[in-house]
Amino acid sequence: MPDVKNKVKVAILDLYEGVANEGMRCIRQILKHYAEEKNIELISHEFDVRLKKEIPDISYDVYISTGGPGSPLGEEEDEWEQEYFKWIWNIESYNADPSNRIKKHVLFICHSFQMACRYFEIGNVSKRKSTAFGVFPVHIVDDGRTEPVFSGLPDPFYAVDSRDYQVIEPDYQKIEHIGASVLAIEKDRPHVPLERAVMALRFNEYMLGTQFHPEADAEGMTMYLQRDDKKEMVIENHGIDKWQSMIDHLNDPDKISLTYSHVIPNFIDQAIAN
Repeated sequence: MPDVKNKVKVAILDLYEGVANEGMRCIRQILKHYAEEKNIELISHEFDVRLKKEIPDISYDVYISTGGPGSPLGEEEDEWEQEYFKWIWNIESYNADPSNRIKKHVLFICHSFQMACRYFEIGNVSKRKSTAFGVFPVHIVDDGRTEPVFSGLPDPFYAVDSRDYQVIEPDYQKIEHIGASVLAIEKDRPHVPLERAVMALRFNEYMLGTQFHPEADAEGMTMYLQRDDKKEMVIENHGIDKWQSMIDHLNDPDKISLTYSHVIPNFIDQAIAN
């Protein structure tokens, strides 16, 4: 177990491909606040997976793999994808070895979540009819009610969602076979004839993924959406009502701020405790 009085090593796998984003800032901020609150030395290193094909070694305690632009479907022969899948396999193999008492914990976010679902072959990763962008409720399902990472969150809880792709039609036979579990889904709307997207999965005891962005912070997102270019983009694509509802949700302390302050800190808590 990492000595919390000494240091915890965190690897951040940056899948943003050089695109300006809020995700990296938010993750850095969460780690900084976590270290201060827990009074630990937390050392983090960042790896540019897509542009520089950088992949962390096995020496880290915690791995956080980010969202990112573009298709997660492997439509082109990307060398970085092969290295990324090899990295997941290496972590799996390490954790499966009983002689390795200290296990490695991985959190997959959005694009990384979709990639992990491809790797484990437990869902249909497909393009959405339209972009999901906004603050939406995330509904916890049965296995998610005992998930430590969701501890302290209501059902539903709210999260920032920004994606052109989705994971639907989970293969429950494969999920059961590998010991995975679906933790959360989109709002269930029986009157709408569309498959509900999976919003969170525990792939195994040490790997968890979220389709939403648990790192998104209310203050940063509010400033981001109030930029003239972003405001115009949202209004043009989704309408003024969508923009206003996002601002309202972001300013509600029981919504995004609650998710921001619980999911990733809970994940690190669990990684250290185990």
